[in-house]
Amino acid sequence: MFKNKGKEKNSSTGTQSIPSGSGSTNSLVAGTSVEGTIIASSDIRIDGSLKGILDCKGRVIIGPDGSVEGEITCENAVIEGKFSGKLKVKDLLNVRENANIQGDVNTDKLLVQPGAVYNVSCSMGGQTIKAFDKGKEAV
Repeated sequence: MFKNKGKEKNSSTGTQSIPSGSGSTNSLVAGTSVEGTIIASSDIRIDGSLKGILDCKGRVIIGPDGSVEGEITCENAVIEGKFSGKLKVKDLLNVRENANIQGDVNTDKLLVQPGAVYNVSCSMGGQTIKAFDKGKEAV
């Protein structure tokens, strides 16, 4: 069921490179915890927890029970769970109502749904915006 076919692992750094598949989505399921660096050529969904670095050429989805602590670089992102660290999204960051995001964000486009916790330093188009909890003014 699980084969190492098409995957390359650098044992000295603990880095796992996940090849792109036709329309495939990588998945870190609930109950799974990973520490280290993940490099993905296609979309990835995280319902477990990741501590480390995620470099994704596609879309990153952090599910409602998912959590990431570290750094993410990706094309697009949908955050429903928890994120803490540095987040760089080349196109659209979609922050859902149950999301909790802390840290530094750099994105081109941003969509934050009501109810989300978005405590970040946000840079968009070369400008820096500070955002705080609901009810507080942005500076």
